Amino acid sequence: MQFMLAILALSFLIIVHEFGHFAVAKLSGIKVHEFSLFMGPQIFGIKRGETLYSVRLIPLGGFVRMEGEEEASEDAGAYNKKPLHIRAAVAVAGPLMNLLVAVIILCILFSAVGFRTTVVSEVAAGSSAYEAGIQKGDRIISYDGKAVLHPMDIDLFMFVSKGAPAQLEVIRGNERLTRSIVPRKIAAQKRYILGFVPMENEGKDSNVVKAIVEGSNAEEAGLKAGDRIIRLNGKTVESRQDIGDFMAENSGEPVDVAVLRDGSEVALKIVPTFEQTPEMIDIGMYYENRFGGLFETIGSALAYTFSTIRSVCYSIIWLITGAVSLNQMMGPVGIVTTIGDVVKQSPTLSMVVLSLLNITAFISINLGIMNLIPFPALDGSKLLLIAIEGIRRKAIPPEKEAFISMVGFVLLIMLMIFTTYNDILRRITGG
Repeated sequence: MQFMLAILALSFLIIVHEFGHFAVAKLSGIKVHEFSLFMGPQIFGIKRGETLYSVRLIPLGGFVRMEGEEEASEDAGAYNKKPLHIRAAVAVAGPLMNLLVAVIILCILFSAVGFRTTVVSEVAAGSSAYEAGIQKGDRIISYDGKAVLHPMDIDLFMFVSKGAPAQLEVIRGNERLTRSIVPRKIAAQKRYILGFVPMENEGKDSNVVKAIVEGSNAEEAGLKAGDRIIRLNGKTVESRQDIGDFMAENSGEPVDVAVLRDGSEVALKIVPTFEQTPEMIDIGMYYENRFGGLFETIGSALAYTFSTIRSVCYSIIWLITGAVSLNQMMGPVGIVTTIGDVVKQSPTLSMVVLSLLNITAFISINLGIMNLIPFPALDGSKLLLIAIEGIRRKAIPPEKEAFISMVGFVLLIMLMIFTTYNDILRRITGG
C-alpha cells in the first residue's frame, strides 16, 4: 500500500512536469509526436490524433517529443521554427508547473493543519536565544543580514555558517531590534529512547504518540499511535521533557509504561532502544503554528517554497564544493522509500493524506528547481542553449542539441544507477 502510494505520488509529479511542456507546446502550435511517462523501452501507448501517449520501463523522468526538436524540420508546427521566446516558454513550463502544483498542495495542507510562522512561541530557558534576549512574540525577520521567511531558513543559515555568532533581527511590538546570538553546538549523543514520535515537540500533547519507530521495541511491546504516556515505572509524566528526563536517568533498563488508550489505561513493558544522534546546532527557539485567511495561507505557501528553493541551491553548491558527499544523494528508490516511510508512520487515514501532501509538495519543489540546472538533458540546458542562440543570433542545429541531450541522458542514467545503489545500500545497512 505504502509503495503504491509512493509510486503514484512520484508519477503524478512527473506527469505534472511533462504536462507543462506539453500544454505550452500545444498552445504554441507545436506538433507533439509523443507524451511519455518515464524513459527506456515502451511498455504501452495510446495514440490520440498526432500524439502518442506512452508509459516506458525505466522509472526516471519522462519526455515530450516534438517535431523539429531533434532534427531540423520545415514543418510549420516544428519546434525549431518557433521564435526563441516560445521555445524558452516550452522549456521552462515543466519546472514552473512543479512549483505551481507545490504551492497549491501547500495551500491545501496549511488550510488543514495550519502553518509555522517566524513568530517565536517559546524560548527554552538557558538557551542561546534566551541569553540573547529573544522573547515570546518576537517576529524574526533576518539572520546575519539574510531575510528569514520561514523558520527552516534559520536552521539553514546556522548550518551554512557552521554555528558562527550572528545578528538576529526581530520585530517586537513597534520596535525593530537587533540581538547578537551565539548558536550552541550539541555534541553527538548516545542515548536510550522509547521509540516513538510525539504529537508535538513541546506542551500538553508532547507525551501523545504520533507514530512508532519502525522495528523498535515499542512497536513489539504494543505501543500505538494516539496513546498518551502518563507514567513510567510509576512516575507521572506530562510532557516530552518529562519522558526525556526519565530516560536519561533510566538508561537501557526495561520500563513499565502506562498509557491512556481510548479512555482506558493500558500497561506495557518496553525495553528502550539505543540511539546515537548526530552533532546539531541549536539556539533554543520554537515557532508559532497558526491558521490564516486565504491570502495569508498563500503567502505562507510561497514563503515555504522560496525557502525550499534556497536550501536546494545551497545543497547544489555543497555538492560542487564537496561539503556534502555524493553518497548522500537520493535516487528513485530512495525517494519512493522515503514517501512510503512517511505514509507508513502516519497512524490515521487523514494523517496519511496530510503526510503524503507534505512530502509530495517538497519533492515537487526539488524536481522543479533541479530541472532548471543547466545540465545536458535537463530543461536548464535547453534554456542556456536558447540564450546562447539569442546572443550569437544564429540558430544551433537541432542535431547538435539532440547530441548534447543524449550525452546528458547517458550521464543521468549513470547517476541514477549510482544513487540507486546508494539507496539500496542504505536500506540494507540502515544507514
